[in-house]
Amino acid sequence: MNIVVWILIFLGTFLFMEFMAWFTHKFIMHGFLWSLHRDHHKKDHDSWFERNDAFFIFYAIVSMSLFYFGTTGFWYGYPLGFGILAYGIAYFLVHDIFIHQRFKLFRNANNWYSRGVRRAHKMHHKHLGKGDGECFGMLFVPFKYFKK
Repeated sequence: MNIVVWILIFLGTFLFMEFMAWFTHKFIMHGFLWSLHRDHHKKDHDSWFERNDAFFIFYAIVSMSLFYFGTTGFWYGYPLGFGILAYGIAYFLVHDIFIHQRFKLFRNANNWYSRGVRRAHKMHHKHLGKGDGECFGMLFVPFKYFKK
């Protein structure tokens, strides 16, 4: 029975992270921590790293902390931590590698989902300022971007 609960917590955490990505992006990255996120919209340096990567580090620390709490008897820490980790990996693959091509992989993907995700992200990035720009997660992209 524990394995079923573990899997449900893991999946629930993964899906909840989609909400957290939207919330963090809309109200924190485009809000009071715009100074960290700005270089993601308009690169003003020559480094491969962005100040925006601090958000990735924050969620990695949360995930690792939950792993630690798992070792202290709080077994829920493992599926919570792995759910955040899995979402972080998926987000990195879709956002940083597939969309922004920080590594030159998945360049030739051309199905309806990949075109929709690219189109939606391009519409968000056409706004270079703090305001405007529709915010959404990685999985639940508005259907209006999935055209033939």
